[in-house]
Amino acid sequence: MTAELVRGQNHPLPQVRLEVRVSAGKPIVAGATLSDEQGRVRGVEWVAHPGAPTLPGLEVSRQAAADHRLAFDLDALPQAVHRVSVLLALPTGVGGPVRFGAVAAPFVAVTGLDGLEVASYTLTGLDAESAVVALELYRRQGAWKVRAVGQGYAGGLAELLTDQGLPEALQLAGTINEAVVQGLARSVAAPPPRTPDADRSRQAAASAPGPDQPYAGPGTHGTSGAVPPQQGPYTPGPQGTAAPQTGRPGVPAQPDPSPATQPPGTGGPVNYSHPGRQTAAPPPPPPTAPPAQPGQPAQPVAGDATGWSMEERLYNQVWGMFEDLARSVAAYRSAVDFADSRMEKELDQVLSDPRSRIGGQGDAARETARAKHAQLVDQARAALDRDLAHLTAEAEVVEPALPTAYARWDNPVWHGYRAPMEIPMALRLGDLRLPETENLSIPMLVRLPLERGLWIDSGRTSLEGTLADPDQVRRLAVDTAVAHAARLLAVYPPGEFTVHVIDAAGTGAPSLAPLTQSGVLAAPPAAGATGVTDVLSRLTQRVDLVQMALRGGAADSLPPGFDTAEQLLIVNDFPHGFDDRAVTQLRYLADEGPAVGVHLMMVADREDAAAYGPLLDPLWRSLLRITPVPDDHLADPWVGHAWTYEPSLVPANSQVLQQVLAAVAAARRSWNR
Repeated sequence: MTAELVRGQNHPLPQVRLEVRVSAGKPIVAGATLSDEQGRVRGVEWVAHPGAPTLPGLEVSRQAAADHRLAFDLDALPQAVHRVSVLLALPTGVGGPVRFGAVAAPFVAVTGLDGLEVASYTLTGLDAESAVVALELYRRQGAWKVRAVGQGYAGGLAELLTDQGLPEALQLAGTINEAVVQGLARSVAAPPPRTPDADRSRQAAASAPGPDQPYAGPGTHGTSGAVPPQQGPYTPGPQGTAAPQTGRPGVPAQPDPSPATQPPGTGGPVNYSHPGRQTAAPPPPPPTAPPAQPGQPAQPVAGDATGWSMEERLYNQVWGMFEDLARSVAAYRSAVDFADSRMEKELDQVLSDPRSRIGGQGDAARETARAKHAQLVDQARAALDRDLAHLTAEAEVVEPALPTAYARWDNPVWHGYRAPMEIPMALRLGDLRLPETENLSIPMLVRLPLERGLWIDSGRTSLEGTLADPDQVRRLAVDTAVAHAARLLAVYPPGEFTVHVIDAAGTGAPSLAPLTQSGVLAAPPAAGATGVTDVLSRLTQRVDLVQMALRGGAADSLPPGFDTAEQLLIVNDFPHGFDDRAVTQLRYLADEGPAVGVHLMMVADREDAAAYGPLLDPLWRSLLRITPVPDDHLADPWVGHAWTYEPSLVPANSQVLQQVLAAVAAARRSWNR
């Protein structure tokens, strides 16, 4: 039975190998410190954090996330350690909440490796604090206990670490924050908040763990102890209605101002959303599948999530598949780690006894340990295969039903393309898969309007076996940019999206031909230093003008003929043709542009811009990096797996891109009449 702790209460720990699971609803940092008998941290080597996630007997998450799983082997800790403190902190400098009082109360649970909860604690009463000691695992008279602490620090990690006696507290806090910022830059943004009553109905069956089976199935649908219950109004994942418009990364979503509620001249953001978009909680999905026969699994159905429209239900369903796959693989990996550690412990016991090192007794003990290991791994793999089979069947149903904004370029829906009348909720940027799921990939959907710019990396990839020819990678990078720009043009209503191109050296002309020949660009690609200066000046002036109008409460008084469409700037072959002033303008557009409808898509190799030094590091981190070839650089927002990203490219020898762009150009001409 789980002990629900309150602040200051302690509880004995029945085992030394355990996990601490954290659920916060918003991306937070999780770490741990080791302390001696006086409660003092002796040095930075006694602190586990995203920049140094592994210590003897301890491993923490490598990035900020809404959920964390911290692994402990208390017997493997150094003998001088008498206390382990579990730390939580809000990331700084990323535009997110700066105090715990502005987010849902974090929930922490101590579980065994079998997934069963030992103790749990909800950190209530926090306000101005930005870092907190959640739990203490401490040794008393040879036994380990857990204590609910909940001690917060308004000064953040620096103050917390200083209070624990660490001399290098300030420097280490900066190191941790830098590691977190780099991790967030590679993380796929979590879906927007959902309404509490908008539960997603999915048919993921839970495993029935045996006494030696730590796997408990996907933890998001009520499995026994796999993941602690979510606290507060936000649950990570797609289970329910997405807000019509979200803020920048880490900023709570704000309701859309509508013409009925915001009179002219009162200021506020320019509203690009459809005036008829509903904002109330959606109804439950209609029953579209017959009930499953007794003893048979339910058949997957496209659009079985909640939402006002099929588009919204499919969006939520895709995110549900993404989360289910992340947690199923996390449970499988946890089970394999448990099996490995158990076999290692049993083999150590055999080797520690001189009488069993040789002879038949030792061989039998080693064979028994290996047999138990194989049994546990086989059980975990069988549970994972069951989950993968269900998700694969669901993907086979969902993929053909996706609308154009979510569909691959080889989906027949593109051949019946018509210009839309409303902006879709999201856009497909590619697919994501894990090493355990080579035959299953999940669509990577990002919300519209774009909250971050895109950086299509034309440099080297880190994935073995992928394309290595630099010239071919650069060409594919421009092809990827053209495919994404064409998709954006196609999914926006006519006249509501404008594309500009900077190709200073003219190297991307062959790949840019579909955009230039169809006439969908605002102007021919800008070339040379003069062209770079002209385009950047016009777009930065646009950002300044809209910002001044908003600050002055005159959002409805923009100059006549002002283009209120979303703007996209494609920059190819950066930094060719860019001087220091142009680089500063580019950074300004990346930082300030998305809030006022100006977006950036860069095609660049980071090493080519090395001459600028660390000046451009904030620029790279502010953009979502994607690659023209498969690469395992993206992370999910729940458990932080390294996902292999596969770009969404037009099939070879297909004319679908030209056909869609021709339809977009025709719709624009008709709209401008």
